[in-house]
Amino acid sequence: MQASRRPLVDLTDLAHSDADPARRVSAMASQLVGSEILKIAAQIRSLKAKGAEISDFTVGDFNPRHFPIPGELLRATAAALAAGETNYPPANGVLELRQAVQRFYERELGLRYPLESILIAGGARPLIHGTYTALVDPGDTVVYPVPSWNNNHYVAMLGARGVAVKCGPADHFLPSAAALAPHIAGARLLCLNSPLNPTGTAISAGALSGICELVLAENARREASGARPLYLMYDHIYWMLCFGDVQHYTPPQLYPELARYTVFIDGISKAFAATGLRVGWGVGPVDVIGRMNAIIGHVGAWAPRPEQVASAALLGDPAAIARYHGDFIPAVSERLGLLHEGIQALRAEGLAVDSIPPMGAIYLTVQINPFGQRAPSGAVLRTNEDVRCYLLDQAGVGVVPFQAFGYPEDDGWFRLSVGAVSLDEARAALPRIGAALRALRA
Repeated sequence: MQASRRPLVDLTDLAHSDADPARRVSAMASQLVGSEILKIAAQIRSLKAKGAEISDFTVGDFNPRHFPIPGELLRATAAALAAGETNYPPANGVLELRQAVQRFYERELGLRYPLESILIAGGARPLIHGTYTALVDPGDTVVYPVPSWNNNHYVAMLGARGVAVKCGPADHFLPSAAALAPHIAGARLLCLNSPLNPTGTAISAGALSGICELVLAENARREASGARPLYLMYDHIYWMLCFGDVQHYTPPQLYPELARYTVFIDGISKAFAATGLRVGWGVGPVDVIGRMNAIIGHVGAWAPRPEQVASAALLGDPAAIARYHGDFIPAVSERLGLLHEGIQALRAEGLAVDSIPPMGAIYLTVQINPFGQRAPSGAVLRTNEDVRCYLLDQAGVGVVPFQAFGYPEDDGWFRLSVGAVSLDEARAALPRIGAALRALRA
């Protein structure tokens, strides 16, 4: 029997409130800004919908046509769905996956953690937010290098005091102990990411050792006085994507005592091109992980059960991982290398560009700084945003300025992400960039 249709109540006008937003939402919500990267990506999607041809180097994602997930992960996910793995997972993750992560870290990183140290969530973002929420109170100090991904936004959401330590090209935009040391006293959380989003550069063993020694010395002083410790959030979601002779290092590997203070952020999204499957894990001190579990459980930020079961199977199959990475990592590296070589060729021509050799992740750091020059329209390029819009309009190339990562200077640094482009698209973008820069006039 068909139910009678309810009368329509049109709420369109009422849903569009014209009241003062500050009176309708929380102070935090009214002041929080959205992702600059997603804003740029939305602009590019709109242009593409109108027929524009654009090489999109903006979002740190993968186009499945170019970078499909491992076949083993695809088949295991389908099998888990067919087997009825569709109910709630345990709040801390299905046991098989937690055990798989435990064995994976022991096998691949040489780090043995108890099972209670491992927490599964719906990607890395809930775990980052959970780390902040479990450790940081309003007014606490959080120290993080810039450029870096989203730390400024998490600080704002927690009402914390953010200390952004500016890093520069001489150090591959990576922090040193000397740069961090003046800001550590009294800080509650230090956030590091390697390989780094947005730069695609990786911290060396020497630089990381210096930072580890800094954290240990600070915590020794605090322990003597009974003060709360300084924690280190170590986001290494890209650690399996290192190129050439670049090696990935972890704080507890260098100084085991740092296991007391380090929370790892990790997952399948980047290393297996599985951004949409939403499986991440945190690894750290049992007491901190337990509190993160409670926080994430209350907001229901669990990874889907079928994907958890499938991820456990993949992490337990080193041969499948090696096969996948045997094709995947060279393909990413080839795109980054092609872009770096192309930018260097434009630089040799005398154009105002430069780039840093890629070391890891899916990003290339590029400087494009024709500041003071005029576009064919007559507009003078004065800022990174001017350059970004000019490249999008004139060359059909989408890039992200470092301001989207908290970097304060307008000195021409941009992130190029290669996960969503084919090798041909990357190759075709270079002459268009060159032509756009040659069209500028003093």
